[in-house]
Amino acid sequence: MPFTMQKCKSLLLCLLSGILISNLSAQTRTDNRLQQKIVHLVQQQQVKGTVGIYVKNLRTGKTAAYQADSIFPTASIVKVPILIGIMDKLEKGELAYNQELEYKDSLLYEGEDILGSFKNGEKITLGKVIMLMLTMSDNTASLWLQSLAGTGNSINQLMDSLGLANTRVNSRTVGREQNRKLFGWGQTTPREMTSLMEMIFRGEVVSKKASERMLRVLGRNFHDGNGISQVPPYVFVASKTGEVNQSRNETILVMAPSGPYVYTILTKNLEDQSWKASNEGWVLCRKLAALLWTYYEPHSKWKPE
Repeated sequence: MPFTMQKCKSLLLCLLSGILISNLSAQTRTDNRLQQKIVHLVQQQQVKGTVGIYVKNLRTGKTAAYQADSIFPTASIVKVPILIGIMDKLEKGELAYNQELEYKDSLLYEGEDILGSFKNGEKITLGKVIMLMLTMSDNTASLWLQSLAGTGNSINQLMDSLGLANTRVNSRTVGREQNRKLFGWGQTTPREMTSLMEMIFRGEVVSKKASERMLRVLGRNFHDGNGISQVPPYVFVASKTGEVNQSRNETILVMAPSGPYVYTILTKNLEDQSWKASNEGWVLCRKLAALLWTYYEPHSKWKPE
């Protein structure tokens, strides 16, 4: 049978499809040994509540998961999607990073926030409000930025455009009232939040320049006593933590010497609602961070606590 041009094209298409499928599979291969270690850790800690974890080695593409597609409350991790909403406005020229904003008493969210101590009419730049949201996890700053980003509905549309079907802002968002009752301010899954952090790392969110700025501001977390504490201080970490009574959460990108890795640990329905470092959820977060560092960097002279 003659080897026609059409057959040649068909063969080439099959080969290209095979290569694409092979590459996609390589990017999502399960690291079985790490998976077993994570399952053993969760079972060993016996946290009274629900735990979800998703880990990805960004050099090899190998992953490990534990209830990674269950939906959890974000707590303050919702501030990552809010950041993306603000960066989208900056990219479009609708806001400017160094523009001056005027604080109003009506913006106050009761708590220990720095911004909430401002007097009515005081000025602050947008960049500093972003810093307060991410570094200090300032809720007054965060809700102000959520409004400036076009409210939760605009942010949720951005999440949709990134292929994140379960990552949503709920509070002060039209149509999300029932979700707010279930999950609070925001909701996500371990897999989706890890994927979002990976996309930021790869320069795929809003723009490469915007993603780079997001990495910088996510690298200034004041709340460094849990997962971050199990990584050497000379290694760059981009992260966001979150906690409410029944949840202790972290999403962390570690620029490890052997290659970057990113992971998210989320919890819900925790019986231990204490606000001390000994909280079962935070203990698990620290132990997971230590496990991952020693797993990916077995020859490091620096050892987690």
